[in-house]
Amino acid sequence: MSYTQKGSAVSESFGEDRPAQVRGKFNRVLLIGVIAPLALFYGLRWLGVNQFLALLAGAAIPVAEALHGLVVRRRIGGVPLFMLGTMGMSVAMSSVTGSARMLLIRNGWGMAALGVWMLCTLFFRRPFLYEAARVILDEDKQRVWEANWDRHPPFRRLLWTCSAFWGAACLIDASVRVGMAMTLPVDLVPVLDDVLLAVTLVVILLFQRFYGRSYLGRHGLRRQGVRISPLAGGEAARPRAAS
Repeated sequence: MSYTQKGSAVSESFGEDRPAQVRGKFNRVLLIGVIAPLALFYGLRWLGVNQFLALLAGAAIPVAEALHGLVVRRRIGGVPLFMLGTMGMSVAMSSVTGSARMLLIRNGWGMAALGVWMLCTLFFRRPFLYEAARVILDEDKQRVWEANWDRHPPFRRLLWTCSAFWGAACLIDASVRVGMAMTLPVDLVPVLDDVLLAVTLVVILLFQRFYGRSYLGRHGLRRQGVRISPLAGGEAARPRAAS
């Protein structure tokens, strides 16, 4: 599971062109978090290595990247710490039970935690999607984003609704991951995990794009990049304090 992939998807979903730096980070995450672990796992299985060790080796690649960020770059972030914690818990439980399936469900735990956190932001001053977009945007576009929030109540309601959808989708994704890990053949689950991530992101982005466009249109608004503006003849945008 890639949290950075989800962050990049936020910018795409609002029609934002990603800078080269963001694209580079996305490609790095795709390589380290998806391609390399799958290649190593299936390569080791082809060589006859048992499922537990092959899964552990595949998981070691993103863990090493997280440790690199913590130790070499001296950056301590919530996502790397959480990933290391879930990995350590999974390895410990797998060692006790002797089950490779306990290693497989770590992605389900991660998605569940992400979904719960997204839903918790509904009780904050700003929801998940508002803050996630601000992290990605440059300073000029951040000011436009903040102006959208201040001036257009429908835009605020849309971000609350879509943030709730993201959280619910992550929880559904997590339950499916756990179900796959506990019932399907172990060798099949790693690739299905990544297929499921792609399906989840597509569903979220399609909902957000089409529902968002329809919702704003019903309220006389349209989105142009990160800017929200009135439709011709639509409701005028009046500056209002954020609720």
